[in-house]
Amino acid sequence: MKGLESHASSGSSERTGHAPEAVGSVAVGREIGLVALTSLFFIWGFITGLNDILVPHLKNVFDLTYTMAVLVQFCFFAAYFIVSVPAGSVIKRVGFQLGLVVGLLVASAGCLIFIPAARLQIYEMFLLGLFVLAGGIAILQVSANPFVVSLGSESTAPSRLNLAQAFNSLGTTLAPAFGGVVIFSAVYAISPSDPAASVESFKAQEAALVEAPYFWLALVLLMLVAFFSWVRMPVVLSDGGASEDVSREVDKSFQLLRHPKLLLGAIGIFVYVGAEVAIGSFLINFFGEPSLANMDPARAATYVSLYWGAAMTGRFLGAGILYFVRPGFVLAVCGVAAASLTGLAMVGSGMLSVWAIVAVGLCNSIMFPTIFSLALGGLGRFASQGSGVLCMAIVGGAIVPLCQGVMADAIGIQLSFVVPALCYCYIVYYGISSPLLRNRI
Repeated sequence: MKGLESHASSGSSERTGHAPEAVGSVAVGREIGLVALTSLFFIWGFITGLNDILVPHLKNVFDLTYTMAVLVQFCFFAAYFIVSVPAGSVIKRVGFQLGLVVGLLVASAGCLIFIPAARLQIYEMFLLGLFVLAGGIAILQVSANPFVVSLGSESTAPSRLNLAQAFNSLGTTLAPAFGGVVIFSAVYAISPSDPAASVESFKAQEAALVEAPYFWLALVLLMLVAFFSWVRMPVVLSDGGASEDVSREVDKSFQLLRHPKLLLGAIGIFVYVGAEVAIGSFLINFFGEPSLANMDPARAATYVSLYWGAAMTGRFLGAGILYFVRPGFVLAVCGVAAASLTGLAMVGSGMLSVWAIVAVGLCNSIMFPTIFSLALGGLGRFASQGSGVLCMAIVGGAIVPLCQGVMADAIGIQLSFVVPALCYCYIVYYGISSPLLRNRI
């Protein structure tokens, strides 16, 4: 890829060298570094995609309203708001690579909390596990996104980040299909009408179905800890620094919001993630509506995979398109299409609404990496703090789905899609205005 020339191993921690050498470690160049980072995008996409299965599954297990069920997403994405800015300040001191290791360790601990949560059948413990898991992923996001942006020239950063995010979408595409097979198929194999099983034991078995997936995810994360502790990644940004009080670092991060491109970009990340997560969270219930498609959850899960698969396809295409077309223009066009398709899903019926909302995934494809790279443009050595601010804005994935849950309980699930439709309208505005904005440091 353009701008990703091979990097010679030096064992130094200079601006264009490698992380400090550890005994038995192996230095890797920029191309291998990008591949390694891309694996992280895949794994956290897979974990995030499983939430779309957890929402309807736990709604069934604990007999929840839409508002209560979507607390799965609220706790998951609230962690970004709480963790991201402090993570940015810590990563500035300890380095991007150690930040990756810490994030992976925290995420694996969150996965393991699911085991006692399932066995004790405590919904709040599931929410705690999700919060810890997301805290680890937030640290990974703050480390990995600017790392990918810096592995080459600034002009090709949107294309490069779109390519990495395409593998994030591969994870979110595979996760619902995997969850549908592992969780929903097993649920329908157990009947509460069986005289040998009580309703309580039936629900206990339903809750236990999440144990194995999250146990194996924890093992995969720990394997990645071992890998990133062994290799020496290229250092292409100022990767460490003098220790400062965390509150001062947080203040500096918020001071960066004086720069309009970063501020409006943070709002763009908020509404984009909120819209994408809200749609994914309600798709299984939406497709199951008798007046719409009347799908059972296992079948609906395959369409959730198509929704995320469309995003993956669009990111691979977008990585090439953004080499030649101005990112702000592409972002605006995708925003108009997403708002229009969401509106069609609201007023349509049958498979027309199903395919309209699935196609929104294609429009979502380039939004996050494009907004992220546009907002970071010109921040230079403040990129880690700017990344923390943008990752904090991922809290939109907590707030927007909750708003849609309240709307779904009040006016019905189909009309509640007005919430993400409004979010896409803002993205159109940011795409149009971004060429006029600058981050002046």
